[in-house]
Amino acid sequence: MPQDVVALSPAADRESGLARHDKLELRVWLRLLTCANMIEGRVRAGLRETFDITLPRFDLLAQLDRAPDGLTMGELSDRLMVSNGNVTGLADRLVAEGLVSRATASHDRRRARLRLTPAGKRAFDVMTPVHERWVDDLLAGLDRTEMAALLDLLAKLKHSIRAASEAGAKPGDTS
Repeated sequence: MPQDVVALSPAADRESGLARHDKLELRVWLRLLTCANMIEGRVRAGLRETFDITLPRFDLLAQLDRAPDGLTMGELSDRLMVSNGNVTGLADRLVAEGLVSRATASHDRRRARLRLTPAGKRAFDVMTPVHERWVDDLLAGLDRTEMAALLDLLAKLKHSIRAASEAGAKPGDTS
């Protein structure tokens, strides 16, 4: 491999074709994307192989676990950053399996509130420590100080992205 090519592993990823002289901002963005995709891929595979559940279903259960009073479909959609239609399909399957309950609000029959059922809570409680172990293992190459520093840097990046978005910067803007 030429010395000026950046790669995380022999497997192809979003940054494997970059050269060291490529723009730093592009390299950072693709490194973040590569790391996020690698973590997500490992977690997806683990959930599928160990618990026969998809990551979106796990994420929905996780959101409900954090909200003992339940969440509306709109709240779930916002938290999961997906469309209401996606949440409806996931919720319908989890309700059919007895992991989630759906109750209509008495004051507004169009608003349903979803909650974990006792069976859903038990199932999620079995998955949680295993999921946490996977994430711990994937981040084991960083010590606590490095993780805290990375978290601070990512918070700064998040703020920068929000500021650029609020300022009206659009992809492709050359002004």
